[in-house]
Amino acid sequence: MGIANNVRLAAAAIMALASGGLLASDLVLTGGHIYTANPARPFVQAVAVTGARIESVGDDGEVRRTAGHATVIDLHGRTVLPGIVDSHVHLLYGAYALHGLNLSTPDSSLTPHDEEALVTRLRAYAAAHPADKMIFARADFGTVPPFAPTRELLDRAVADRPVIVHNTSEHALWLNSRALELAHLTAAPVADPDQERGIIRDASGQPSGLLLEAAMAIAGRAANAAISTAEKLTWIRDATRFLNRQGITSVVNATGDLEEIRLYATLRDRGQLTVRTRTSFGEVAVPHHLTPQFLADLEEARRLYHDDWVSANLVKFFLDGGTGLLPPLVYRPAEYRALVTELDRRGFQLMSHALRDDSVRLILDSYEAALAANGPRERRWRIEHAQLIQDADLPRFARLGVIADMQPAFCCGETGTNFDSVHPLVSDRWQSLAKSGAHLAFSSDWPCTWPPDPFVAMGQAVTRRVWHSSDTADIPGGALDGAGQGGAVATQTVYEPQERVSVQAAVDAYTRGGAFAAAHDEQVGTLEPGKAADLIVLSQDVFQVAPEEIGKTRVVATMVGGKVVYGSW
Repeated sequence: MGIANNVRLAAAAIMALASGGLLASDLVLTGGHIYTANPARPFVQAVAVTGARIESVGDDGEVRRTAGHATVIDLHGRTVLPGIVDSHVHLLYGAYALHGLNLSTPDSSLTPHDEEALVTRLRAYAAAHPADKMIFARADFGTVPPFAPTRELLDRAVADRPVIVHNTSEHALWLNSRALELAHLTAAPVADPDQERGIIRDASGQPSGLLLEAAMAIAGRAANAAISTAEKLTWIRDATRFLNRQGITSVVNATGDLEEIRLYATLRDRGQLTVRTRTSFGEVAVPHHLTPQFLADLEEARRLYHDDWVSANLVKFFLDGGTGLLPPLVYRPAEYRALVTELDRRGFQLMSHALRDDSVRLILDSYEAALAANGPRERRWRIEHAQLIQDADLPRFARLGVIADMQPAFCCGETGTNFDSVHPLVSDRWQSLAKSGAHLAFSSDWPCTWPPDPFVAMGQAVTRRVWHSSDTADIPGGALDGAGQGGAVATQTVYEPQERVSVQAAVDAYTRGGAFAAAHDEQVGTLEPGKAADLIVLSQDVFQVAPEEIGKTRVVATMVGGKVVYGSW
């Protein structure tokens, strides 16, 4: 039988698995270049799957001898990796963005600078979606008045329905007049001072249409109430399948609450959840307060949701924001330290967002204080982004057991991710962290990165090529200049090449590193007997192609829990 026939038979087997025609317990993949991410045996040729679990891995001969009457699929040398664990996403935001109009893609970014084109696109989208009660969009736009857009431009595009445009950073919203009405935003100040601070107003006190940081929660609550549960479930289901196409099999939600977790549980119970989820409690730039209701929700989530598909027990802090020329601080130091110590005492895993180097230091100081107060145990503390780290703080990650969860697709601009161009720090210090012994996890922060392509990110981690977007260059305080975001293209310049990592290290950070950060490493992250059968088949060998070609890798099949959830063999 020729190779072409073998490939057709393999394709038929993959599709049969996807449609339930074959039992996954009968499956053996052979003839592959299979990276297990297990340091004891990193590369094998074959893997056998029984039910939802990996039965065995090894050379073709040894796996076939234990396979019985299994259906055998010849990979013909293709590369297999463990399923990607994207340890920092915003799945619900991503679901909204996927359903809505995306104006910032790898091809181009349409910003408010081109008013007529933006109005035309929004009008056309609204006309094509007459049943949508509100219009969601995603775009790059300035967040520093007077360079920020106002409601009038959106009103020209759509006046009869609310329009909510998410900034690609997810730290700002741009609303039309109908959306401001939906959120009950008027000239009267809102009661919460943190939220009022983020409502940009004109000289008469009227809201301009721009909401920053904590103020976004006002519109978020209004939109959430206006969207039916059925719509949310459909959009989330579609979003998980979109993630599967990127090879993503597990995620950590970096924002969420008990209501959102219940949505994932509903999809799980319907057999429609194709990505494993762990969800943190937190809203963008909204400070936590240990109210009785908040603590009760945390405890209920921990009690009810702790299986392979839906889990909780995680709290997310925002030490700073993501808007303006310098991200605004969210907490007073003593307030944050007290919250960390108390929630750590109660046994919750903690993750803290930090774009500023002084925020990173405050987080490390607070974690260290909690350790002194509550005693030693395995905690898996996390710092999200950690793009800027002072030299003295680098070894503290390993010493305190703090995971650095980082996004290679945000690197690299001409000056890294610095806010101070006069006294810049080296940013995105992946190699330094790894050499210091710190746990490193890579993630996308989707929908801030679009699409959440782990191979573009791996390529960036290996090359550290500088990216530039002419479309967003005029935005003060700027749109992220990351790989493939907002029409960004690679230049011939390399940013701080000493901080590159190897291909294997990049893959590890997206598989077993992500699983460790998610506290799910006993189940996923490596291909080992007894672990979940989460794996992906690739279009090319990322270990052999030129570093600049890694980002062109495509996923041809994704398996989660022994079921093929995406495949185009």
